[in-house]
Amino acid sequence: MVFVQGGRFTMGAVDDEMPTLESDNVRRTVSVSSFYMDETELENESYREYTYWVKRTYFTDYPEMYVRAMPDQTVWRSALGYNEPYVKNYFNFNAYNHYPVVGVSWFQAKEYCDWRTDRYNEGLLIHLRFQNPNVNQTGEDVFTTKSYMAGQYEGSSVTKKTDLEPNGSGERPVDYGDGIFVPDFRLPTEAEWEYAALGLIGNNPSPENKRRRGEEVLTDRNSLPFGPKNTTRSGLHNQFQGELLANFRRDKGDFMGVAGGLNDNADGPTYVKAYQRNAFGLYNMAGNVNEWVMDTYRPGSHADVDDFRPFRGNEYMKYLYQEDYTIEEKDSIGHIPQAYVTDEEVRNNNRYEIRSGRLHNYRDGDSLSQSAYNFGSMSLVNDSTKVYKGGSWADRAYWLSPGTRRYMQGYLSSSTIGFRCVMDRLGSPTGDAQPGGNSFGRQKYHKR
Repeated sequence: MVFVQGGRFTMGAVDDEMPTLESDNVRRTVSVSSFYMDETELENESYREYTYWVKRTYFTDYPEMYVRAMPDQTVWRSALGYNEPYVKNYFNFNAYNHYPVVGVSWFQAKEYCDWRTDRYNEGLLIHLRFQNPNVNQTGEDVFTTKSYMAGQYEGSSVTKKTDLEPNGSGERPVDYGDGIFVPDFRLPTEAEWEYAALGLIGNNPSPENKRRRGEEVLTDRNSLPFGPKNTTRSGLHNQFQGELLANFRRDKGDFMGVAGGLNDNADGPTYVKAYQRNAFGLYNMAGNVNEWVMDTYRPGSHADVDDFRPFRGNEYMKYLYQEDYTIEEKDSIGHIPQAYVTDEEVRNNNRYEIRSGRLHNYRDGDSLSQSAYNFGSMSLVNDSTKVYKGGSWADRAYWLSPGTRRYMQGYLSSSTIGFRCVMDRLGSPTGDAQPGGNSFGRQKYHKR
């Protein structure tokens, strides 16, 4: 992952929304916090690690979980095109190991993020000898971060943390306060993805490409991730001059150029580290494959969502407790049960603005907004409608602009949509040892 320092930017489409005429992404100024983002789109090889683990762990008792995790390889089929080699080989053959995984729905991508969090935290515990490797996990005997924290996954360890509780056993498991576990992996919000794609950290007037103290001016408004020149071809006066900077369709039937001059050197999806990185160090934030983001689609979100960390799609969850106030026992696949926070619980918590635990329709589709989406009759919008961005190998150059947005049902998948993960940056936004805020002169920080 690479560090993306947060900031404010102008979010929204740069050009007129001519292809759809929806005007659903009006420009507005927002701020996003710092975060970490996968350098590339998720590869086939990485997703195969996930499906292998699910098969090894659950297939004997719950084969449907393996089937549910697998990408839909039939997304390549076309009624009047011969794509069977892709159906058979794209996800499975090693020639495509480092190509972006496709055929993954929004919900599958979200489950992958949850799995990645648990495997990463488990790996950290093993590395620090707080857990021994357990290659025989199956059924309910599966490490998850939440079940470990709740004391419902024991495993075996070489060492444990010292417990200072006077009446305790003298040992305790690792918790978040120890600074070992990482924040959850997740999909980026639409604002985070667009901000990272624009790469505005390099767009300033300093010749060394560094900001002068106090300088907040962006000299150009990028419409593409490649820099303020806003062109899809390399402008450097060297052997790469004129070569395409992204994998996209240039015209009807023109996916890769001509023999001996394959300008983008790709027909369908291609190597995830092809083409130039943007100013944040991210590959293929335009072209190759579109990418799922976390947001639920609503056409009026630009006018509704907050201007700090904007997002639509909040679903508030809670853990369940037994009568003795201990957390509910984990289920048959090793997960701690959760439930949605009820509307009554939200109202009783003095959050009068938030009247529900599920906020997909808030201010756009709920009873107070005086609008409704009759899915399948009047629109294709409901709570499962998710946003994807970035343009793909099959799209025209217009969709390469980070400000454009499209949507699809989250349970569907496509040969042109993949994803990448992000992780929150906790603490100061600068990503270094500075605790946050401006400091004047030398300060000493004392440990308690």
